[in-house]
Amino acid sequence: MSEVLSQHEIDALLSAISSGDMEVDEIRSQEEERRVKVYDFKRALRFSKDQLRSLTRIHEQFARMLTTYFSAQLRTYVQFTVNTVEQLPYDEFIHSIPNMTMLNLVHLHPLDGRIIFEVNPNIAYAMLDRMLGGPGLGMNKIENLTEIETRIMTQLFRKAFSQYGSAWDSIAEIDAEYAELEVNPQFLQLVSPNETVILVSLYVTVGEVSGTLNICLPFVTLEPIISKLSSHFWMQQEKRRTVEEHQTEQMEAQLMGSIVDLKAVLGQTELSFGELLHLEVGDCLALQARTTDPVELYVDDRKMFKARPGLNGKHLALQVLDRIEEE
Repeated sequence: MSEVLSQHEIDALLSAISSGDMEVDEIRSQEEERRVKVYDFKRALRFSKDQLRSLTRIHEQFARMLTTYFSAQLRTYVQFTVNTVEQLPYDEFIHSIPNMTMLNLVHLHPLDGRIIFEVNPNIAYAMLDRMLGGPGLGMNKIENLTEIETRIMTQLFRKAFSQYGSAWDSIAEIDAEYAELEVNPQFLQLVSPNETVILVSLYVTVGEVSGTLNICLPFVTLEPIISKLSSHFWMQQEKRRTVEEHQTEQMEAQLMGSIVDLKAVLGQTELSFGELLHLEVGDCLALQARTTDPVELYVDDRKMFKARPGLNGKHLALQVLDRIEEE
């Protein structure tokens, strides 16, 4: 976006030109310099601003889900908010996090590869302290994690990050499967160092302790669904949804006017072929039903309701008692 000058700056610029303090050619050269932008090929921008906005909306939804989940689990004030969403090389992300931290690896089926949920150790221990009945004090002793502490935090994060796929429901059907917990980023090599990744930073507050939770999404993992992150896709989806709703209303209107056959079966019995041949006028057949049993109603040869026979004025009638569930 070009810079907008105030009226005072415009007056000062015109005054400088008229007094000779600044030449027009000098202004033009400065304007040309401003048009040139430095491009770093190591920081290839593979996501548009529109796609970044869509990712922000998705993770705002996920932040609300995490707030609800951890508030119920820790029984204290917990708040997750989206801080930044940016794209950068994977190598830069790895070098920006502490040497010993909480790295949770998650598979996104049916997408390829894994993503990283990096939880600040201070936040992780505040959660652990609350789980063990403490006030929720934060500390950093990742190097000395006991087996019990590792198990508790793994179970806590497994249930939290398995909800990640639900935040993508409006874009694609994604199933998040928790893989493992790692503490040393040097052992992680998900993609090549120069590969572009999306880094979503969430600001986290647990009681009196605050910190960050970073989500690393490699480009190669999101590549199959990148086209769905644009506003054009959202508009197409909305248009398609409107057309489908209109078609559904038309079908319902047509179905409401359809004629169906309705018949009531008082009862049934079995006869041999010989007995059938010897039937005469006045013979009585015993049905396999009592007079108090409800009558079965069939809609186009499909058993649908139970009813009680009776009279409505001078006409025979049936009172519907119950719907017969399909076996």
